[in-house]
Amino acid sequence: MPAQSTLILPQDYFTLSEEAAMPRIAEARRRLGRRLMILGHHYQRDEVIQFADKTGDSFGLSRQAAANQDAETIVFCGVHFMAESADILTRPEQAVILPDMAAGCSMADMADLAQVEDAWDEIADALGDGPGVMPITYINSAADLKAFVGLHGGAVCTSSNAAPVIRWGLSRRAKLLFFPDQHLGRNTAAAMGIPLDEMVVWDPRRPAGSLGGNTPESLRRARIILWRGHCQVHQRFLPEHVRSFRDKFPGIQVIVHPECSYEVVQMADLSGSTSFIIDTITRAPSGTSWAVGTEIHLVDRLRRAHPDKFISSLVPGVCLCSTMNRIDPQHLLWVLEELERGEIVNRIKVPEPVASRARLALDRMLAIS
Repeated sequence: MPAQSTLILPQDYFTLSEEAAMPRIAEARRRLGRRLMILGHHYQRDEVIQFADKTGDSFGLSRQAAANQDAETIVFCGVHFMAESADILTRPEQAVILPDMAAGCSMADMADLAQVEDAWDEIADALGDGPGVMPITYINSAADLKAFVGLHGGAVCTSSNAAPVIRWGLSRRAKLLFFPDQHLGRNTAAAMGIPLDEMVVWDPRRPAGSLGGNTPESLRRARIILWRGHCQVHQRFLPEHVRSFRDKFPGIQVIVHPECSYEVVQMADLSGSTSFIIDTITRAPSGTSWAVGTEIHLVDRLRRAHPDKFISSLVPGVCLCSTMNRIDPQHLLWVLEELERGEIVNRIKVPEPVASRARLALDRMLAIS
């Protein structure tokens, strides 16, 4: 089957209404049968996720893709780095498609390979013959950064297993370089008992040679070097939002994602991964009240699934992942109907040796977990 790649949705699909696209998606999905697997991230819009064979977080979906031995093609309704991870973990003959190639991740974009390599060299120069540094990357990162981590003995982590990965890294080297999300690194390390004064932030926007805004002494004292990156969605949740909900709804429980700021996580009753949030609210007794600090599509889905509980976003109606939202019914229909014509559009293919090096970092994570 030939492959091609394009960023532009054809005009016939661009002008098509969502209502008109829905039955055509269902028909194409039915005709493609077991040759196709559609994966939908928890933050995906309802109009798309209803067609997913599996839903979940980024790495969970990649593992689902790797476990599927029947599908020739996997359509990943998520963002670019997620589809890359799926391609790395699946068989070479399986094609991974991202319906809209412009569906990226602002957090992943806050660290690129050149910046990380420069930081790595500067840190090594500053530490001299001192203790070694272990690179750890959040799964929300590009494949070439995962490959960098794999090459240098490090591992990938997710929001659900960041603690064991950090513990593993510190058992092997004295310091960690954790990127791209400073908040996940800080919140996880603090919960493990690592003091804030043993963490520093590396700002890649600082001039070359400035040690990311640090001094050689502060780098030598630090156990965790946090990259200055963040999630645009979870950055929006503020301490005043937590205070406001508690004032309006006495007894409400606040649960947030660890990509939120340290101050918000400290004020919350609970903090954990997307799966942790879903499981906690699902198991909670009827009549309980929850203010949730994560992406709005997931919060709305939880609210509809549990009408016996009060569930609200900490910032109602605002906090959607705009890049995830680029995957719409029109793009999904387009890639499916192209598949029926024997064409693969928007295929994600991670080249070698990047793929094998990134797989090392992912495999280490799986072994740690």
